[in-house]
Amino acid sequence: MFIPAYSHSGRHVRPNYNVLLLIILQFVPRTVEGVWPLPQTFTSSTERYPLNPQAFYFGYGSQSAVREGCSVLDAAFTRYFSLIFPANGILRFNQAGPFTVEVSVGHDDCEGYPGEDSSEKYSLSVSAGHASLKAETVWGALRGLETFSQLVYQDDSGSYFVNKTEIEDFPRFQFRGILLDTSRHYLPVQAILKTLDAMAYSKFNVFHWHIVDDPSFPYQSWTFPDLSSKGAFHPVTHIYTQSDVRRVISHARMRGIRVLPEFDSPGHTASWGKGQSNLLTPCYKGSTPTGTFGPVNPALPSTYHFMMKLFKEVSSVFPDSYIHLGGDEVNFSCWKSNPDVRAFMHKMGFGVDFTKLEAFYMESIVNITSALNKTSIVWQDVFDYHERRRFLSVVEVWKAGCYLCEVRKVAKAGLRIILAAPWYLDQPGPTHNWARYYTVWPLAFKDSKGHSAAHLEGRPC
Repeated sequence: MFIPAYSHSGRHVRPNYNVLLLIILQFVPRTVEGVWPLPQTFTSSTERYPLNPQAFYFGYGSQSAVREGCSVLDAAFTRYFSLIFPANGILRFNQAGPFTVEVSVGHDDCEGYPGEDSSEKYSLSVSAGHASLKAETVWGALRGLETFSQLVYQDDSGSYFVNKTEIEDFPRFQFRGILLDTSRHYLPVQAILKTLDAMAYSKFNVFHWHIVDDPSFPYQSWTFPDLSSKGAFHPVTHIYTQSDVRRVISHARMRGIRVLPEFDSPGHTASWGKGQSNLLTPCYKGSTPTGTFGPVNPALPSTYHFMMKLFKEVSSVFPDSYIHLGGDEVNFSCWKSNPDVRAFMHKMGFGVDFTKLEAFYMESIVNITSALNKTSIVWQDVFDYHERRRFLSVVEVWKAGCYLCEVRKVAKAGLRIILAAPWYLDQPGPTHNWARYYTVWPLAFKDSKGHSAAHLEGRPC
């Protein structure tokens, strides 16, 4: 998807030469330029070494803090062997000598999960018969293994080679995410797992799971089972069971990918109301209920009791220290029509400013998740209307227009930023230009104090 010269799996596609040119070029040494993303420093020569799948090994360095039995790396060795030497490809077994990729990790974090502060730095040195991969963490080692797999290529006779290479690499941005909306478009678990595989090929490290929304509630809650049994597209075939969620989290972890769940409210919650009575706001026409419902009702204590129980469960299911609380695109018309909501507004001293009501609701939800030791992320709408911004931690900028103007404002407020606005992949049109995704300069601003964006996210929907 990102590089036209490569297949969807990130493996090399051989040029289509005519026969005469093929005969000439197969003897010409070449450098390898196919590593994606481009490492911080990358030196490759035309000196190349043949690889024999029958004499190719992964192993741990003598000084490595992790050894055989590290689930993350042991599984990665098996996975990358299959990627480097695909069973369905041309397998020409040559007489090349043994080749070992020796992995050394500075800290033993095999049993944990990747997190915000996890180092992904690594160095890779490829020489005759040996490659040395050094990283501070297993997550950095995973990035280095992906890079090594991209260095290996087949010549036109089917033999495998890797060139002499020196690489020092670390990510420019610590947060590099992909968003999937599985409420509007239910995706089978297998499709999500394939997406995680694709993310690993390009070294993305955060799976932003927009798991529920207006159309459906596919997350199967054990605390509130009616949310999915009544709110999903189908109560059996279009849900994510607890086992499914664990499978996604485990698959992501083994690839150094965090899973960031999003439970967006108070808007985008139509599906929630199907399985939880008295959660949504009844809409009125004059003094008569219309039978329709709007956003979550922020005037009822029962709303916050429900949210406390739901997020307690969600916090125990998803191990990441962050949770996305949404807060975008709230339509105030139903709140305005409801006499109980208006009475609550008067009691709280909000007057007729419904942005203050939403701010009250969002601050309450943030306090709930903070008590569960989760750091909250919200869409920029919450930042834009909230006067007391100190309770916010991370703001995701998603609106088009001058998104860098918004980034500047958020940075000036001392908050961390995720930038999503320039990377929506769901809005192609007759003038759509894929090149624009590569011409974004997220740090192309500075305010008087030198603030700049801290995090970066690309998000397809």
